[in-house]
Amino acid sequence: MKPKIWLSPPHMGGSEVHYVQEAFESNYIAPTGPSVDAFEDALCKYTGSRYAIATSSGTAAIHLALLALGITRGDIVLCQSLTFCASANPIMYQGAVPVFIDSEPASWNICPNAAEDAILYYIRKGIVPKAIMVVHLYGMPACMQEMLYLSRKYNIPIIEDAAEALGSAFQEKKAGTFGDAGILSFNGNKIITTSGGGALLTDRAALAERARYLASQARENVAHYEHREIGYNYRLSNVCAGIGLGQMKVLDQRVQQRRHVFMHYKQKLENITGISFQHEQDTAYSNRWLTALQIDPAMLLGLRLRLFENLAAENIEARPVWKPMHMQPVFQGTQFFGSDVAQRLYKNGICLPSGSALTSGELDRITGCMLRSQ
Repeated sequence: MKPKIWLSPPHMGGSEVHYVQEAFESNYIAPTGPSVDAFEDALCKYTGSRYAIATSSGTAAIHLALLALGITRGDIVLCQSLTFCASANPIMYQGAVPVFIDSEPASWNICPNAAEDAILYYIRKGIVPKAIMVVHLYGMPACMQEMLYLSRKYNIPIIEDAAEALGSAFQEKKAGTFGDAGILSFNGNKIITTSGGGALLTDRAALAERARYLASQARENVAHYEHREIGYNYRLSNVCAGIGLGQMKVLDQRVQQRRHVFMHYKQKLENITGISFQHEQDTAYSNRWLTALQIDPAMLLGLRLRLFENLAAENIEARPVWKPMHMQPVFQGTQFFGSDVAQRLYKNGICLPSGSALTSGELDRITGCMLRSQ
């Protein structure tokens, strides 16, 4: 069997082991420590955010953002439907009510028109949604200008799920720094990794202080262990932060490598009638964490299924686009605003191997298999 080509494997830069070794030598093995502080500083410097709180996962960071914004039982939270479940699950942790919003067809992200329809629907019922969860799907920046307009117009905070978008930007401002809170993920398949981990970004001092407090078991600042409310064990470990410090040194290189992978696919496949890629707006810059494309079934009948079968036969990992949250059994009965854009993207989409360490030979092997599948 041919060597496996994975969808998005980790890619170490070489200096990570130095920082991990430092943690061992200094005996800073438990959560918190100098590597955590340095990693948070590096994230602030890279993104331009005033504050960064390193967390055990991106999901934990989303939960902290909801907590810090005061989201509680029964509150309405608008959430992009076409996303991974980690965007929506923390809404349920709080007993809040997720209301799912369709995508717009260019970037595949939250549709501003559908979002405003949802806002107006609830305002007519005497309810103002408490937050909007905007996702930068596969690293592609959402329509932030329109979403920020809605946020200001209706005074609704934005939580910006940039879990897949570290290194992406909109109007030269880094993804994750537009909303009241921004979320990053450093899971093993992300553009850089800390093995597992995430971060919350914010420019709001009070929000950062609240999130940091809750992430550390809500321990009061006294000599003994005193807790006046429920907290969470959500901090990143010093060892994992050391991995992150090494990864930050190669982040810009990883973005360029992922964009190179995308350009390879685009050049090889864009002339096939019926294939289209996520569109990058003129003012947007995507890290192209994953290259995702659509296959028009009317023009290329059966091609999507053949691609999955033929790529699997070649030991090449590919995946469908995320199944929209409003179609998930666990969210059955939830409100959804929009049409069928997210559903069509899911039914016709495919994510291709996009690892930053892919060789020219491996890329040719993938595209060769795809061209033979026509």
